[in-house]
Amino acid sequence: MSTDTEHNSISEEITDECFRHRLVPIDIDERKLTVAAAEGERPEGAIPLLSFISRRDVHVVFWPKPKIENYLQRVPSRNISSPENDETQNLGAQEGESHYPPEHSDDAVVQFLNQLIRQAMQRRASDIHFEPYANSYRIRLRIDGSLQEAAAPPLNVAAQITSRLKIMANLNIAERRLPQDGQMIFHDDRQRRSLRVSTLPVSGGEKVVLRVMPTGTDIHSIASIGMSDDEQRRYRETLSLPQGMILVTGPTGSGKTITLYSGLGYLNDAFRNLCSVEDPIEIPLSGINQTQVNGKIGLTFNTALRAFLRQDPDVLMVGEIRDQETASTAIEAAQTGHLVLATLHTNGAAETLVRLGQMGIASYLLASSLKLIIAQRLVRCLCPHCKQPAQQTNMPEEHNEQNGVQGYVATGCERCVGGYYGRTGVYEMLHLTDIVQRGIADGLNAEALHRLACSQGMVSLKRAGMKLVEQGITTLNELYRTLGSDRWSDE
Repeated sequence: MSTDTEHNSISEEITDECFRHRLVPIDIDERKLTVAAAEGERPEGAIPLLSFISRRDVHVVFWPKPKIENYLQRVPSRNISSPENDETQNLGAQEGESHYPPEHSDDAVVQFLNQLIRQAMQRRASDIHFEPYANSYRIRLRIDGSLQEAAAPPLNVAAQITSRLKIMANLNIAERRLPQDGQMIFHDDRQRRSLRVSTLPVSGGEKVVLRVMPTGTDIHSIASIGMSDDEQRRYRETLSLPQGMILVTGPTGSGKTITLYSGLGYLNDAFRNLCSVEDPIEIPLSGINQTQVNGKIGLTFNTALRAFLRQDPDVLMVGEIRDQETASTAIEAAQTGHLVLATLHTNGAAETLVRLGQMGIASYLLASSLKLIIAQRLVRCLCPHCKQPAQQTNMPEEHNEQNGVQGYVATGCERCVGGYYGRTGVYEMLHLTDIVQRGIADGLNAEALHRLACSQGMVSLKRAGMKLVEQGITTLNELYRTLGSDRWSDE
């Protein structure tokens, strides 16, 4: 294919939409629309709408910016507005208008959703948000933990999109007053994925969120989740113990489940009986007996955990310790010849000990049962194609005075999202040495336990994150955003 445009065979609607987004239509065939964008630009926002209008996959090539500008200047004026000037912002139509052919509206909705979900997966999105407002409709993708706006169809088809999503998830399309939860399977020639569907009544209609569920092929090894060599060694050594408890802690979305699954993958062989209770089962795993919580019938974490103890287990995984009963049963299992892996919602390793104490677990039981606490966060990784060394003056003032690290800054290119691509873990591992165990038994508070653990060799979240900054893996701003000011005080 030549670089000379052949858009005479491309419809006026597609051509106008390309020009609105400062793209040049090059070629179209039965399966693909090819457009050119200026080097350094990020045309991702226009792709879903162009795919919907053309009913084809969209392929983007990059031209030098002067070539794009020269071409667009020669385009005859047809009163084409830019996306920024649209009243509904990137919707591709004014209110009351639609790019959906009226006689094929249902088919167009199906094709639009299929293309959107496919592209969301290609861009590594974990969630897709469909958000109706009084005068607009917004679609956003969560990529690497951050929401990114995508091009959306006009508001007047929002109800059709919601109904289609409900049908795909086997939900009640007539019920618009209550939240609903369901699941659907998306598959095409290239992949088959499960998506969790959640609807919620809002002032503009019904908001729908799709969660893209991982597959068995998404399981990470311990070596691939961002742990240092020392952290990997400590994790594997503790996993090899015949009994005891390993706790993984952090806020929602910090990667706790992946860390647990990496541990289960390390232990998964024909000589161990591995059982897990989860809500929900995030990734189906061959060789592991996975049970899903069902509160409607009384199948709780604690109920399943007690049943596991009668199933001759070697290793138990508890998706989340939510209450005193589950905590007590997990501790009991860890003391009676089982290795227990579990998660807990706390901000740091030392806070975990205090939280369990607040649940009524005696300090002497914690000291004897807990073997390792892993507190963690996920930070975005700098795009290796466009990261640039940072000037010291570009850093926030509070960072400069404290560390003097130059680091790198995110710039952004066609390969990434705002200068970042992918995420990695930041870990704080509290190994319960004899001295730390005595501190627990003595009832030390979280701050004192943190200082004691650091004196015994624990690397804090902040210091672990600073190593990533020094290595050019992430930025100081990203680390500060993820950890927050409460983790930034001197230790």
